[in-house]
Amino acid sequence: MTFASSSKNRLTRHDLGRFPGDALFVRLGRAVCAAECLPRKELYEAWEMARRVRRRLRGGRVVDVAGGHGLLAAVMLLLDASSPEGVVVDPSPPASSAALFEALTATWPRLAVVRHAAVTLDAFALEPGDVVVSCHACGALTDRVLEAAARVQASVAVLPCCHDCPPAAGGPLDGWLDAALAVDVQRALALERRGYTVWTQTIPADITPKNRLLLGRPKG
Repeated sequence: MTFASSSKNRLTRHDLGRFPGDALFVRLGRAVCAAECLPRKELYEAWEMARRVRRRLRGGRVVDVAGGHGLLAAVMLLLDASSPEGVVVDPSPPASSAALFEALTATWPRLAVVRHAAVTLDAFALEPGDVVVSCHACGALTDRVLEAAARVQASVAVLPCCHDCPPAAGGPLDGWLDAALAVDVQRALALERRGYTVWTQTIPADITPKNRLLLGRPKG
């Protein structure tokens, strides 16, 4: 049976043998298996997003919006030790996030600097030096993340999903592009107009079809 990276099945100790060796990703996979609480898809999404983000956006406090278990914040810190801390901003974090971080900190004690803030994005104070990330912030939450980051000129990276596209949402691009793509193009252009250097990338489509990654760093 194929070990699909898009599966929503939880990784468990039965999967430990699928992650042999000493590379960072396989060590991460074993830690996630030990926690027995995370869907396989979340491991691959967090890894593929974080490593692309860290090629462009280094350092800073990592703020993982709607981060759920907080794996994305953890991987961001593993890939760049210059970040002083990570904050998972989620008003309804899963109870099993504690089990995940118990497993992660057993291997990487430094990940104890990742904390959870059970508040909405609106109630959390972003700072200019932050690296704000959000993996699959549903619908308009992606726009709120981009706006909040731009307001303080923080670096930002989002993997949009659940596009809620009213008529003409893509503006003049509707005639050429499907509605969801037109919306994401508009987001990239809007971020550029706010004074950002912008990159558009993708993560592998076999993990998720909602795989467009938008990154921005203030030019100043």
